Amino acid sequence: MIPVLDLARYIVNYSNKKNYSISNLKLQKLLYFVQAYYLAFTPSHEPCFSDEIEAWDFGPVVPCVYREFKSFGGGDIPTVTNYYHLKIENNFWSIQEEPFDEDCIDKKDRKIINSVVDNFGSYSASELVQLTHRQTPWKEAYKNRKKNAIITKESIWRYFDAE
Repeated sequence: MIPVLDLARYIVNYSNKKNYSISNLKLQKLLYFVQAYYLAFTPSHEPCFSDEIEAWDFGPVVPCVYREFKSFGGGDIPTVTNYYHLKIENNFWSIQEEPFDEDCIDKKDRKIINSVVDNFGSYSASELVQLTHRQTPWKEAYKNRKKNAIITKESIWRYFDAE
C-alpha cells in the first residue's frame, strides 16, 4: 500500500505537470477515485492506501490529506518539492524537511494513478463533488452519519465492481 500523503503529493505534482487545476477539494475526490479503481479493477482488489475516507459535506475526504493542504484554501496547490514531517529521536522531537521524490511510488502504481487522474483531471472540483454525491458509498455514509462517518472500502468496492 502507498502512504496516502505520498500519493496525494504525487497526484498534486502529476496534475500540475498535466496542467490540471488541483485544489484540496479536487484532490480529495481524486484520492477517492484512485482508491475505487484499486478496489474494483486491479486483480488483487487491494486498497491503494490504508487511511479511511470520510463522508463530509462536499464529498469524500481523507482527513490527514485535508489537513496537509488546507492552507491553500480553495486555490490550486503548487508542485510539492519538499514536505515536513515530525521526527522523534531519543525522546527529542524535531521537524524535518524532506525532498519529495515520486519514485517513492512504484512505476506500475504510478501508471494506474496517472490513468485515473487523466480520466478525471479535466473535471472541476464542483463537478467531482456532484458526481460523488450521486454515488451510493458517499450517500449511505453521509445519510447515516455521525461525526466522521466512514465510507467503507467494502461499499466502494461493491459500488464500483457493479458498474
